[in-house]
Amino acid sequence: MKYPVYNQKGEETGTMVLPKEIFGLKLNRDLVHQIVISQMANKRQILAHTKDRREVRGGGRKPWRQKGTGRARHGSIRSPLWRHGGITFGPTKQRVFKKEIPRKMRRKVLFMVLSEKAKKNLLIVLDKLTLDAPKTKIISEIIKKLPCQNQSNLITTPNYDKNIFLSARNLPKTMVIEARNISPLTLLSFRYLIMPKESIKVIKETFIKTKN
Repeated sequence: MKYPVYNQKGEETGTMVLPKEIFGLKLNRDLVHQIVISQMANKRQILAHTKDRREVRGGGRKPWRQKGTGRARHGSIRSPLWRHGGITFGPTKQRVFKKEIPRKMRRKVLFMVLSEKAKKNLLIVLDKLTLDAPKTKIISEIIKKLPCQNQSNLITTPNYDKNIFLSARNLPKTMVIEARNISPLTLLSFRYLIMPKESIKVIKETFIKTKN
């Protein structure tokens, strides 16, 4: 699959052949949905926690004797029947939302999403992306010259580039991530994917095992 390559001035400088094993997969929406839900569940933080009768403080002795008072019998003020007592069936920190994702399935969905980005022209390939200093204005001008149409952008770098990360962190609807750390959920959170040619090589080396 031939794809246009741009420079940092927004000029089309040529074309490159995208790897078929990464950018040539057919989309399976059900599989993508399954992986995205799993990744969202794995990121979920458990905040709500209620105390049951075992965790409520106090209530070690019987409130009143069993017989002779005319009142209902009770064994502890920690009972859920009492005000400030334990909560029955409330949310607790013991809840587990984590879902196991097979590595091959996760990798396949990643390639499906990358393929869709390329098919819909939402992938922008650069010959290189370098900055001499961390300047937000410079990277903002680079993005404006590219066919991104003022949408949300995910920039992938072949490795950690301090200048690019610092330059882009103040830009709205823009995020920078290393190519080896991309995931389907991150890709789907942004409309355009901007990557240098070197990032494609890193993705291939990271996610595709070569046979010796």
